[in-house]
Amino acid sequence: MAEQDATPLPPPPPLPPKLADPVPAIAVGTALWWLALAGALVFGDGFGVVAWTCLSGGVLGIIGYGIFTWQRSAARRGSRTAQHGQGLE
Repeated sequence: MAEQDATPLPPPPPLPPKLADPVPAIAVGTALWWLALAGALVFGDGFGVVAWTCLSGGVLGIIGYGIFTWQRSAARRGSRTAQHGQGLE
């Protein structure tokens, strides 16, 4: 068994604010689900499996964004039950 180094590693640097903010990724992902739904309805066979999958993705993206903004506002106002980190500050 190899010997462990006794010196602790320094903590990793924080992410730049542009990369730490998940709002653009959430918005783009949700918009892509709605765009895929439109494409499935126009070029597909109506409300098949693909269209229902895209509809579910779009609705879950909106719900997820709502939960994210709810947690972010709770973290900013200092609620004890709010999550901290993950771009919420």
